[in-house]
Amino acid sequence: MTFPSASAHIAGIGAGQASSTVEAMNEQRVFALVTRFLAILLLIPAWLRSPGRARRLACGWALSLRFPAEDLSGLSAGTLAAFTAARTEAFWRHRTLIGLTSGHRDAAEQHRLFLAEVAKTGSEQAARRRVLPAKDSVHVRGIALDIRPREGAQWLEDNGSRFALYRTYDNEWWHFEYRPGETPPARLPHPGWLVTGTARAISPLNAFFHGLSTVTCGARAARKSAASNASPAETTPLAFTRPSSTRSTASTTSGAVTA
Repeated sequence: MTFPSASAHIAGIGAGQASSTVEAMNEQRVFALVTRFLAILLLIPAWLRSPGRARRLACGWALSLRFPAEDLSGLSAGTLAAFTAARTEAFWRHRTLIGLTSGHRDAAEQHRLFLAEVAKTGSEQAARRRVLPAKDSVHVRGIALDIRPREGAQWLEDNGSRFALYRTYDNEWWHFEYRPGETPPARLPHPGWLVTGTARAISPLNAFFHGLSTVTCGARAARKSAASNASPAETTPLAFTRPSSTRSTASTTSGAVTA
């Protein structure tokens, strides 16, 4: 009897993982196509309800079917308006879906998440790299958005500055904040950067280069958006929907809940 070599076994595992990834990506593409088709069908009732807001309404209705677990309540008025405008443009102009994994949280929920992270990491300092206590979290203030899927977060990172929505942490591709009336904020390495012992405060030089990088990305996104042309065009979950847990870890198809 012969046995496969270790290298052959590892290669088989890698091939299986690659196949699963491809299947997941194809599944997401199908979901996106179905969602866009539904939005087109919903344009008529949306126009009948509010002719001037038909695209926004149809987009919102379709995305609520695709991401039935998302909750937009509790967001500040400015954050909600900016997020709605951004994902409506992403949907119709660039065929990109943007969903919300987590938005506003009350202080009790944020405190529970922080304590759970402390128990997981072993210290408050380590926990702050992923989750902030309620007194420091902008989720409690209703101006933070944890975005999904990865493609939607990338679109918002490239174009969000026009809506005052910015990615603020290097280690969280899904976390964005509404920062109106100010220059692009410096992106920090992680949520606890300014308060943990690993970085007593961001240096002026680091702040300059963080800000310069963000401005450069925003300028590139603006040029990309200007070059593109606009394309024409709260219900129960559909059978094709597989809402991801609001406590999932970072992946290419679902967001994570932190900070």
